[in-house]
Amino acid sequence: MQFTIVSGSHRQPSQSRKVADHIERVLKQQVAGAEVGIIDLANNPFPLWDEGVWRGEARWQTLLEEPSRQLAASDGVVVIAPEWHGQVPAGLKNFFLLFGAKELGHKPGLIVTVSASEGGTYPVAELRMSSAKNNRLCYIPEHLIIRQVESVLNDDAAQNDAERDGYLRGRIAWTLELFAEYARALQAVRTSGKGYSPDYPFGM
Repeated sequence: MQFTIVSGSHRQPSQSRKVADHIERVLKQQVAGAEVGIIDLANNPFPLWDEGVWRGEARWQTLLEEPSRQLAASDGVVVIAPEWHGQVPAGLKNFFLLFGAKELGHKPGLIVTVSASEGGTYPVAELRMSSAKNNRLCYIPEHLIIRQVESVLNDDAAQNDAERDGYLRGRIAWTLELFAEYARALQAVRTSGKGYSPDYPFGM
């Protein structure tokens, strides 16, 4: 199985990327033969959407070809969103304008939000509400909120809050097992061909 993790922070380095790296390791450990790629939005690799995307302009084709191929080959997508001012970063919202049903349609999505304090709920609601209408990404019912992120999932155990870190590592492992089961199940939906219609290319 193939998975893509989207690390949605503009920062370099970022706590979101730390979380992405941990999830990558766990997926490879838990899913036999799993291939995992990371699309990192640090330093804004994708310009803001413009109509050149729809017109298939060469500059956009060159920029989007590889991530489009990677996403299209994936069986599931993990979306990591830091909470900035109570919302999803602009670069991550732009990501959902650039990639559509061809890359994301009828695949399970796992929302993982990141907060330096006790936040993280607003990006969950925002992503569920407004990021999957046309691309048909199917967010699973479970999501993860990584609070106090600087004190968990660090390679140096001395930097971690032991109780919080232990709980999160266990919760992440269980959630990724469930995510992989959704990935297996939704393969049947995609291979049926029923999810794509030239008459109804967009959600209502």
